[in-house]
Amino acid sequence: MLRSRGFPMRAPVRVITVEREYGSRGSEFAKELAARLGWRLLDGELVAAAAAAAGVAPELAARFDERLDPWYHRYGKAFWHESGISTAGVTDVEFFDSDRMMSLVRKEIEAAAHAGQCVLVGRGAACALACVPGCFHVFVYATGKAKRAWFAEAFPAQAAQAEQELAAHDRRRAAFIRKHYQQDWCARGHYHLLLNASVGMEAMVEAALAAAGLSRETVLRS
Repeated sequence: MLRSRGFPMRAPVRVITVEREYGSRGSEFAKELAARLGWRLLDGELVAAAAAAAGVAPELAARFDERLDPWYHRYGKAFWHESGISTAGVTDVEFFDSDRMMSLVRKEIEAAAHAGQCVLVGRGAACALACVPGCFHVFVYATGKAKRAWFAEAFPAQAAQAEQELAAHDRRRAAFIRKHYQQDWCARGHYHLLLNASVGMEAMVEAALAAAGLSRETVLRS
């Protein structure tokens, strides 16, 4: 850790992770932030990279994005391994599941952080990079009313189920983080900055840049 006049200073920020409640427009914020910084945005790109590494279709990989396998898959997988049955001839596609997806995505997250100058969205990036110098972690949340309005606009045919769908997505994300990182997904201590989306996109971006120590002049020089 750097020091100046006896006070600790964090390493210059080279990576920003954005965790988000479903419907909070956190992904939109991450896109705006990356554009302002001129950095790479890695959101759905993490899923595509994992699919490419595993040799599976992106659509298949997306089915396991920030999700856990159903209980019967986990039970069958445990039985398969404990039985000693040979897996010779079984393809990567047949073995692809949420654990495999998580392993591949984490490698992509760590590689991106090593390269720097990127904004990483979700997938446990804040936990994966918790002890990595130069990483700044943001959590975006929103009011229930704002999230319901977003859902109704995005999925008008399902507007009546907005409350249930919003809650279900966040439960899945929380369960994903709890299984793979043994952490509470929305615990404030994981993040340097909590942003309420009600302040507006521009204010959110400006707040993140200021909190991360990335001034307009710094951005222009990077």
